[in-house]
Amino acid sequence: MKKTGYMDDGNITLLAKGVELKGEIKVDGTVRIDGRLEGEVHTKGEVIVGEDGVVKGMITAGSLISSGRIKAAVTATERVQLLKTAILIGEVHSPIMVMEEGAKFQGVSDMGATAWPEEAQKLPGNLRDLNPHRNRPIALIGKEQNF
Repeated sequence: MKKTGYMDDGNITLLAKGVELKGEIKVDGTVRIDGRLEGEVHTKGEVIVGEDGVVKGMITAGSLISSGRIKAAVTATERVQLLKTAILIGEVHSPIMVMEEGAKFQGVSDMGATAWPEEAQKLPGNLRDLNPHRNRPIALIGKEQNF
């Protein structure tokens, strides 16, 4: 298993297959979910949702790797990775989102883009900004009308 800066002591919290938990998990290390969680997970480390894992609620983590089913608001400071069997329905806030072919996502994602670069706002060549010309009178077949 890849070590991150948050896993100094190898701390792993496991919610095993067949286990159902309603509540909140707060840890510093890795959380692996192979059972069912209805509630919240908070860690600076990694959340791993296995193929049999189901999460409903909220996930806040350094990174998320899922091959299971998630219906949640997800916030990851590093990345979200959906493996081919993963299904994620909800909201994702992360600078990086990676999806394998076959993974399914329905919802909204925010990767931190706040505005277009200045170059994208300029219109190319012969195109002009039409906003200054709005609500000016124009002649149509001999009649004056405002648009």
